[in-house]
Amino acid sequence: MSEDIGVSRRVLVVVGTRPEAIKMAPVVDALRGHSPHVETRVALTGQHTHLVDQVLEAFALEPDYDLGIMKPGQTLYDVLQGALQGLREVVQGFKPDALLVQGDTATVFTGALVGFFERVKVGHVEAGLRTHDKWAPFPEEIFRRLTDVVSDYYFAPTQYAKQALLAEGVPAEQVHVTGNTVVDALLSVADPGRPVENAVLRAVIEGERRLVLLTAHRRESFGAPIREVFAAVRELADEFDDVEIVYPVHPNPNVLAPAKELLADHDRIHLIDPVGYLDLVAALAAADLVLTDSGGIQEEAPTFGVPVLVLREVTERPEGIEAGVAELVGTDRGLILERARAALARSAGDSSPANPYGDGLAGARIADIVVADLLGRPRAMKDWRA
Repeated sequence: MSEDIGVSRRVLVVVGTRPEAIKMAPVVDALRGHSPHVETRVALTGQHTHLVDQVLEAFALEPDYDLGIMKPGQTLYDVLQGALQGLREVVQGFKPDALLVQGDTATVFTGALVGFFERVKVGHVEAGLRTHDKWAPFPEEIFRRLTDVVSDYYFAPTQYAKQALLAEGVPAEQVHVTGNTVVDALLSVADPGRPVENAVLRAVIEGERRLVLLTAHRRESFGAPIREVFAAVRELADEFDDVEIVYPVHPNPNVLAPAKELLADHDRIHLIDPVGYLDLVAALAAADLVLTDSGGIQEEAPTFGVPVLVLREVTERPEGIEAGVAELVGTDRGLILERARAALARSAGDSSPANPYGDGLAGARIADIVVADLLGRPRAMKDWRA
């Protein structure tokens, strides 16, 4: 079938959390470049609120629908119920030809399920990530697996992800290696001249000491594991007097309470409120070392050549480990200290391994695949590293 210039197709992009908004912004931008032949709308579930608003502003991304489902003390049941009903109404009203989700949240799974119920083609951005442990990370591992069960387009960020999908029986012609859109997003907003809003972070970046960025919030680390992490961080600060550690603390009491108890009284460990996306990008660009249990930061830091110690027992992003841009250290105090010492001992002039996560064109590839399929025309771009 050849392209009919008079035909307009519809694509709905569903976003719920800050990481989803960051990683979907390049996809939306690329899709809207195919207007008027493809009409693209964005549905925001509201699983996160102000965190997403910061990202939407940074990328000038205006949602067409805002379901506003977030409520105090919300549970997974609340998110699923609110998103299911709200997205049902959006999809039945807009009648998209394709529905795109990204990642592994409750919004992602619910969006894919609604697409399936309404017989709409579902595209999963960042498909194929696996730890093969349904409890780690919880509940993300199961959400991403279930999303892939009902998907039609599989946008695998790397060859590892593609091979995981093929091993599960996904037809090869439906799997596309695109690179990760997080690289696109970072490259589009990275600006060393942009002022840093958080005063504490700004002072550390402009100071003489080296910056170590810490992020830790995973449910599976609550309790003794996160206390081990914080003990290692404190010992690291004691040992390296040329280091400042900045920790944007997650507001969950299971994180905030032990962080205050174990870290708050150290003069070179700074506990700050969660920062906006642009400040996070500035912190990553300035850091000498990152300690994190975040999936996204495992992909973001290598864009700036910053070594990453992953504070988890397993990771669904083995590419970074294999490429040498990240190390898996779990929550073992001794191992965290050992590898942090080694990372900080390396010369700042040492060359960094190549980024295994993308080249900044993932969003354009994803849009090209969807538009080519919906309009019945040949693709203009090849898969990443094809």
